[in-house]
Amino acid sequence: MMSTVNSTSSTIPGTSSLSTAAASQSMSSGAGANQTLGQSDFLKLMTAQMTHQDPTAPMTNGDFLSQMAQFGTVDGIKGLQTSFNNFSTSMGSNQNLQATNLIGKTVSTASNQGALAAGGSIKGSVALTSSSSDVSVQIINPSNGTVVSSMDLGSQAAGDVPFSWNGTNSDGTQASPGIYQVKVQSMVNGTNTALTTNIQSQVSSVSMGAQGVQVNLAGGLGSVNLSQVTQIL
Repeated sequence: MMSTVNSTSSTIPGTSSLSTAAASQSMSSGAGANQTLGQSDFLKLMTAQMTHQDPTAPMTNGDFLSQMAQFGTVDGIKGLQTSFNNFSTSMGSNQNLQATNLIGKTVSTASNQGALAAGGSIKGSVALTSSSSDVSVQIINPSNGTVVSSMDLGSQAAGDVPFSWNGTNSDGTQASPGIYQVKVQSMVNGTNTALTTNIQSQVSSVSMGAQGVQVNLAGGLGSVNLSQVTQIL
């Protein structure tokens, strides 16, 4: 009576269950040490399939080509992933190197706060998407919320509108050095609209961490991500 060979492994087209089991057995010696199928392992598997294939249903050239194409695709993807990881690391190192060149320079970042140094000023700009009949700037002391100075920029066309505060209060006295809030409003089609400001600050240092390159701003303004720098002056 002919015995039946049972196997829980799936068969490959053109091979018997016996050939699949034999192929698996030929790979088992290295399975414990390496769980990744490499080129040499693939060739051993192909040789085992050819040696133990069912003579009544041999594998065709198409079967071999199909398996080789599949392996080539997987191997190509792995190579692409490795190349991409190397490229990403290289780009990160290059970005870090470029960021160190910002130390001591003035940059513009999207913020509503500026640092006033002794005898200095707070400079910035605001981008108008459309013309405005009235643009005004308020400098606010964040500790008590009082407006220490107001500037009327008048009618402005669409585009980048610069402004500067020389540190003088509304009463003509000199404001104390520190951090001040900047609020810009514009009148567009009869509606008073608050706008996002870009404030100029000096870069004191840069840091590299899990969140990417951080640009540390002078005057106690904290740090921002390098991607938040809108302009280098």
